[in-house]
Amino acid sequence: MKWQDLDRENCSLARAMAVVGDRWTLLVLRETFLRVRRFDEFQENLGIARRVLTERLKHLVDHGVLEKVAYSQTPLRYEYRLTEKGLGLYPVIISLVHWGDAYYAGKKGPPLLHRHKTCGHDFHSVLTCSECGEAVSPRDVVPHPGPGARKGAWDGRLTD
Repeated sequence: MKWQDLDRENCSLARAMAVVGDRWTLLVLRETFLRVRRFDEFQENLGIARRVLTERLKHLVDHGVLEKVAYSQTPLRYEYRLTEKGLGLYPVIISLVHWGDAYYAGKKGPPLLHRHKTCGHDFHSVLTCSECGEAVSPRDVVPHPGPGARKGAWDGRLTD
């Protein structure tokens, strides 16, 4: 499997990685969830080269994760906003942040906490079953071929 061919794999993770699997892309997404919208703010916060940032923002716009919205007509300037598709990445980003907090935060603890507005408590990510609401861990899951699987592709790989 070649990196440039990920978007053609019959694997949802590989196809997703083709869109967000670059380290700068993930950091751009982090900034968008911290409500950064303008090019200069991204560049200042990330210390990223203008060319690289331009490429990553264009990539995310081309894939419908961000949309470019004009905020000034004279001169013409744009900001980048998360689309519904982009907002769907929140569980991925927050889970990575909380994983980083657990294993790399250092002695003082996480640099940023996340407070749930509704209840007022700081929270950590928990994966739950959409059907019963119970917490789910890797040992609680049995993968099986879905409707998009190629015939025979998973034979012998997936077991109870």
